[in-house]
Amino acid sequence: MLRMILPILTILAPLPATAWEAGRAGALCTLSDATGDVVLTHDPNGPVYTITARRSDPWPEAAIFGITFLGQDGLTITTDRHIRSEDGRAITVTDQGFGNLLAGMRGNDTATLFAGPVSKTVSLAGAAPAVAAFEDCTPLPLS
Repeated sequence: MLRMILPILTILAPLPATAWEAGRAGALCTLSDATGDVVLTHDPNGPVYTITARRSDPWPEAAIFGITFLGQDGLTITTDRHIRSEDGRAITVTDQGFGNLLAGMRGNDTATLFAGPVSKTVSLAGAAPAVAAFEDCTPLPLS
């Protein structure tokens, strides 16, 4: 009897949550990790890209915000054009292109976001398909 039940339970068991998900928020294309702590948006009509990194504790004020990607295609990208939220718990970067950022997400295992001495590491496991969907996001037709 147990041999018959185990295959059924395996089929009915929920699939593991996807670590990264691409979608839409109105006209904006979105890409986010499962926690919602790292969210990218893209306005394909812009083009304008944003990345927002959230922490439970505030990010420090820092001259540079960066991301170090570790894995097969490791690289580090930095900017001095970041903005801290009023409560300091989020940092947002806005730009007209995120080629290096998306390449880093697509080809590596982890991303460590940093500002001053504070860092936050996120897994990029399973991110590549979601990154591809985010890159393929097109403008919505005008109504």
